[in-house]
Amino acid sequence: MTSNRSSLIKLMARALVTLAVVGLIALAGWLVVRQFNPQPQPGAQEDGQAPPGGARLGGAEGWLLGLYLSARQGELNTPAGKDDTPVEFTIGAGESVTSIAARLAQQGLIRDATLFRYYVRYHGLDAGIEAGKFTLRQTMTMQEIADRLGHALSDEVVFRTGEGWRMEQIADALAKTPGLNIAPDDFLRLAGTGHFDYDFLAERPVTASLEGFLFPDTYRLDKDTTAEDLINKMLTDFGQRVTPEIRHGIAGQGLTLYQGLILASIVEREARIPEERPLIASVYLNRLKIGMKLDADPTVQYALGFQKDTGEWWKKPLLLADLDVDSPYNTYRYPGLPPGPIANPGLASIQAVAQPAQTDFLYFQAECDGSGRHRFARTFEEHAANSCTPTP
Repeated sequence: MTSNRSSLIKLMARALVTLAVVGLIALAGWLVVRQFNPQPQPGAQEDGQAPPGGARLGGAEGWLLGLYLSARQGELNTPAGKDDTPVEFTIGAGESVTSIAARLAQQGLIRDATLFRYYVRYHGLDAGIEAGKFTLRQTMTMQEIADRLGHALSDEVVFRTGEGWRMEQIADALAKTPGLNIAPDDFLRLAGTGHFDYDFLAERPVTASLEGFLFPDTYRLDKDTTAEDLINKMLTDFGQRVTPEIRHGIAGQGLTLYQGLILASIVEREARIPEERPLIASVYLNRLKIGMKLDADPTVQYALGFQKDTGEWWKKPLLLADLDVDSPYNTYRYPGLPPGPIANPGLASIQAVAQPAQTDFLYFQAECDGSGRHRFARTFEEHAANSCTPTP
């Protein structure tokens, strides 16, 4: 009798444990449903309607995936890295989500290709991923990347600004970009006289424009983006990319951030070969230290402005008479740095000023082969010897 009673107690205990486990699973499932399927707010989609991008996965598979994603929510919200450099990611026509996820992982944009696949499948975003080019960053979370790839891009416009462009060139590009409603004159007015509250603008002269701070990058803009919105995006980008370490490096050269940008803009317009940027920066810094004029052609080009005969902002070639133009930006006539940046430099040129090559070069000039490379010299005699000899 005692044995039977003991067996009955054990059986009841097992039944209670089973019920408890089932109850916990049911509770977890309910929490997942609440987390991934919140109650619709007034004006939201009615039950049974597919969310943007495709229908959310349902049934037992959907429930299990929801539980899986809930357990890994922290990973979904954690970026793959700290490098904020834009990465151009292209999706081919008909490319599978498996292939897309694998390539995202290979490029360091996500950490777990399987988790990404499950996320887009659960949310029905796989049906909305389209072929095309996308600008992504390591600092985007997996959810942000999936959202970027999973939403239609018809309401977005890709706008790219080039390294070394002056702000008038940016305005010209705005006028030529289909789908944008930003008036070039509005952009130039705000870039020239508008007030924007960013800490790195503190050293900028009160009357100076934003030339030098309009960070060259690829921007994805809504069709209703305003000139003020775009400038704020550019300034925010500048603040994120020009790190405290870079600013400290510029200060180590005896320059304010604004002076560093002036020099970086000249380096940007001079350099054609990436590895020469620190060398060119060293030449100008060496000249500044001894009070020698910079004699920089790009500053003359900036002073000359728009060339009606060619439709270009940078005159080529410069004539000897051009070097006499009376402008504070003409570094052939006036010593020291020009009053402000002559263009908007890219990150590499800013870094070159922050960390220049350690040289005693005072001169450089273009190679004679048209490669864009330069010859560097310590003395004027070496510089003269480097000159291209005209062909008889």
